[in-house]
Amino acid sequence: MLKITNLQKTFNPGTINAKTALCGLDLHLRDGDFVTVIGGNGAGKSTLLNAIAGVWKPDYGTIEIDGVDVTAMPEFKRAKFLGRVFQDPMKGTAPDMEIAENLSIAARRGTKRKLIRGIKKNERQQYRELLASLELGLETRLSSKVGLLSGGQRQAVTLLMATLQRPKLLLLDEHTAALDPKTAEKVLALTDKIVSENKLTTLMITHNMRDAIKHGNRLIMMHEGRIIIDVEGEEKKKLTVEDLLGMFTKASGKEFANDRTMLS
Repeated sequence: MLKITNLQKTFNPGTINAKTALCGLDLHLRDGDFVTVIGGNGAGKSTLLNAIAGVWKPDYGTIEIDGVDVTAMPEFKRAKFLGRVFQDPMKGTAPDMEIAENLSIAARRGTKRKLIRGIKKNERQQYRELLASLELGLETRLSSKVGLLSGGQRQAVTLLMATLQRPKLLLLDEHTAALDPKTAEKVLALTDKIVSENKLTTLMITHNMRDAIKHGNRLIMMHEGRIIIDVEGEEKKKLTVEDLLGMFTKASGKEFANDRTMLS
């Protein structure tokens, strides 16, 4: 479902501020893979997601989604393949619009627009049922402005919006990092449910080692623009944080030193 080959990206090349973010990275995701991505600051995690999303073009290498080469495809065109949830709960929605209106926009993504009545009666019922599945009481608040929701409620709505059209690939960019631990746990449980029920191929960046181990069927760890650890299946299920730290030291030759990750 995702095939990345020899991906390279350097910011500010030829200057004193040159920073190589991706160094010939290769990554293949099978249909239905749920891959968690972890690594220290500057490891290249967000650069990888932004390259897939088309925020910036790689210097070299190719990106294919479901057999389609999207490397040179502009961001707005490749959006039809992707769903994305950002770290900031204020992104990914229109805060001054109602919950129903936000869901309607997401449901029509990639389709031709016409001058018709905005939201039909059967669509409202569908949205109520979808919101009820979140178990957050939002099914009775279709006319509420999204900007009035809590961070957790908003991330849950954003997750629903990102998956309404069943994207080829779901990108989760530290989507629980701005939430308190209890709310983050609930949003991750919703993530597991939605990904499992819709059999979505998913790439989830997290700064939390325990979450990286607990969620998904595969874990990759990045360091200096490369993937240095790639585990899945039974090997991943048996992992502990201590195991992961030991594997990092062995693969990189360095101690893992990232306070945010270590203290999560």
